[in-house]
Amino acid sequence: MKILWIDLNSSYAHSSLALPALHAQIATNSSVEWEVVSATINENTGMVVDEIYRHQPDIIAATAWLFNHGQLLHITARLKALLPDSFIILGGPEFLGDNEEFLHKNPFINCVFRGEGEEAFPQWLAYWNQPEKWDNIPGLCYINPQKQYIDNGIARVLNFSRLVPPERSRFFNWNKPFVQLETTRGCFNTCAFCVSGGEKPIRTLPIESIRERLQTIHSHGIKNVRVLDRTFNYNPRRAKELLQLFLEFHPDIRFHLEIHPALLSEELKNELIKLPEGLLHLEAGIQSLHESVLLKSRRMGSLNDSLQGLRFLCSLPNMETHADLIAGLPLYHLSEIFEDIHTLAEYNAGEIQLESLKLLPGTEMRRRAKELGIRYSPLPPYEVLQTNEISVDELQTARQLSRLLDGFYNTAAWQAITRRLILDNSDFLHRFLAFLTDKNLIDQPMSLEKRGLMLYEFCSMYYPAYQTMATIAWIEAGMSLKKKPAEKVRTKHQVPPEYWEIIYGNYKESLRLCFLPTGDNNQNGYWFGFESEMQKVEPVFKACTATDEKA
Repeated sequence: MKILWIDLNSSYAHSSLALPALHAQIATNSSVEWEVVSATINENTGMVVDEIYRHQPDIIAATAWLFNHGQLLHITARLKALLPDSFIILGGPEFLGDNEEFLHKNPFINCVFRGEGEEAFPQWLAYWNQPEKWDNIPGLCYINPQKQYIDNGIARVLNFSRLVPPERSRFFNWNKPFVQLETTRGCFNTCAFCVSGGEKPIRTLPIESIRERLQTIHSHGIKNVRVLDRTFNYNPRRAKELLQLFLEFHPDIRFHLEIHPALLSEELKNELIKLPEGLLHLEAGIQSLHESVLLKSRRMGSLNDSLQGLRFLCSLPNMETHADLIAGLPLYHLSEIFEDIHTLAEYNAGEIQLESLKLLPGTEMRRRAKELGIRYSPLPPYEVLQTNEISVDELQTARQLSRLLDGFYNTAAWQAITRRLILDNSDFLHRFLAFLTDKNLIDQPMSLEKRGLMLYEFCSMYYPAYQTMATIAWIEAGMSLKKKPAEKVRTKHQVPPEYWEIIYGNYKESLRLCFLPTGDNNQNGYWFGFESEMQKVEPVFKACTATDEKA
């Protein structure tokens, strides 16, 4: 029996755990021959189909999720026409809801799995070409020979800690920038918009098992591990144990975690404070800073506790905390999104991620969409189109606002000035968004330099008091001193003043100096030192002769 797995991802930087997780459970079964064809959703469908066809597989399997769903159907439809005797089976988050309509609409798919497949998939393989024996396989949904829809519920792996780790599979990809490590299944929370909102029970791996797997990951030279744990700190004692474990791999590995800011115990706060810089990258689930929105979304944890916890996390100098907001949640108005961005900027969030709500299959919010006044696309990625509180146009504004944040606030070079503008000027985001929209740039990819040019031009037109700060950001980003944002910079024959206050770096005579005056007398300003004659390089030295606040 030959199984061919279609490894279809959004890019080659990402990789699904599904294949190695399933393969690891039956890798010793010599009767099963495995092949894999990897591709991205942007590749030519015909070429992908041709490569798969040449393998002549008995079974074609793949995981379907938001962004590969459409392309995957195009590929499998063609394959069924070419290989009518092959069985096609799909799994993944796209099938957590009702699958009857999908199977009737796509008869070339023989069956789909709902839930966790590590235990159920091997059961199906024993009867893969005998549909009359599929009725007792957990999670399997299919149309039987009598044209009836059969739904075997949802498959749950209860012995999660006994699964063979995916790292033992020959299909585990060690060539990506990061690997994913699943330490927990299930979630204590009940968020109505999340596929894990009703995923119970919570199952965890023993600390020693995680240590062994991290040792394997470390031996492969991996530098970044994304810990798959819906709420890392739901159990403070376990969270503390995990932090101690992560320390064993410092500084070689950096860990990315999801954390609930409302559930930070004092003991855990003390542990986080003591961690070395660079060990953790935190994603703080916040979604909205408005109590009514969180209650309607059935997210556990009080808003006050969340705000206090988020402020604490963002204040930590030894780690970066990203916060996310979701436009399109019930009761969430566009004006409140702008307010929340201001608050997160005030907290100094490392990034502010603004996403549009997607009503995923199997979620409570999708089932209750009509009751909640939500209209959404019936096709992937199922984005919300309108709610009782936010219009079609306003959701487009939120989408564009997300691009603005990614391009400026979430970019290190422009974050400081963007944050300052947000905090000092209540109308900045609205005006800057209109500025970029008028120039037809908000939906266009912009280079780092282009963004700097636009920021400087905008400040020159509407906020001239911030021109100097924009120029400093431009210089420190290593941009050309011959471009407009550096128009006031003096570069020729600059000699150090009698006195300056060093902000960073060490001065030496070999440095190439430039001077940015900030006063009418041209005596006060900022000095920058560069190591080489190259103009596109970040300064290694900065000093100030101004009496005003250092930028």
